[in-house]
Amino acid sequence: MRTASVKKIIGPSLIHLFFWAFTLASLIPFILIFMVSISSEDSILQKGYSLFPKEISFAAYQFLFNDFSEIAKAYGVTILTTLIGTVVSLLMTALFAYPLSRPDLPLRRTLSFYIFFTMLFGGGMVPWYMTYVNMFDLKNTIFAMIIPNLLLSAFNVLLMRSFFSSTIPESVVESATIDGASEIRIFFSIVLPLSLPIMATIGLFNTLSYWNDWYNCMLFIDKPELYNIQYLMTKTLTNIQYLLMKSGSSAQVGELLAKMPRETVRMALAIVGIAPLLFAYPFFQKYYISGITSGAVKG
Repeated sequence: MRTASVKKIIGPSLIHLFFWAFTLASLIPFILIFMVSISSEDSILQKGYSLFPKEISFAAYQFLFNDFSEIAKAYGVTILTTLIGTVVSLLMTALFAYPLSRPDLPLRRTLSFYIFFTMLFGGGMVPWYMTYVNMFDLKNTIFAMIIPNLLLSAFNVLLMRSFFSSTIPESVVESATIDGASEIRIFFSIVLPLSLPIMATIGLFNTLSYWNDWYNCMLFIDKPELYNIQYLMTKTLTNIQYLLMKSGSSAQVGELLAKMPRETVRMALAIVGIAPLLFAYPFFQKYYISGITSGAVKG
């Protein structure tokens, strides 16, 4: 009996210890990036990256935030596009997926196959670009960073459709229909409140995609006041690399680079770009796992 009791205690404890160690190991890259970003450039060049900075310096952040108004505008654009894009995209995905989950929808299998087909083949970059520039005239507008990503992935639609099919009881929908509720009322009053796990999961996917998007900004935006934070950071890093290539041909540029924190700036760029997302995860974590597993039960 004592042996069985000891096994019951030691077994779960070892499992918990393993996952705690795995979690801490996963945090090491983020800790390393932050520590390098607050290290002095000389210590990095001389002794390499370290979890324990030899010399604390905030020169990288001072360099990035030298013109704070530019950073603030970029953050404002990113937050605006992320909020609007995530909410609208999530609503469109749900409105698309819910009818596909209803067994009485005509051509249900054909529409599902059409969505799946878009995961395998695309129209190409040139037609895609011309459609948004010539037809919708999105060049140098805030909508250029929202509309192209509204239906981010057919996978999201299929995942949400599977969740609706496996989780929303058909009897609940039938009862609401008998009571005289319209399809819109059923969707917003019954289906969505019962679908918080999958909504939070797809919402997290959309948030990450909109926040990390710099490609659309590069293609459609020429005005600096409309740059988002990711493209601004990418542009800053590109400018540093350009100066590095030109440093041999100009003594003035070489002197400037000697005072510029290069390696630490790279890490500071990562911190500036990813830090706000760390605050979003706690809101989605509660529903994330259940949304993934429930959506994968039934195809």
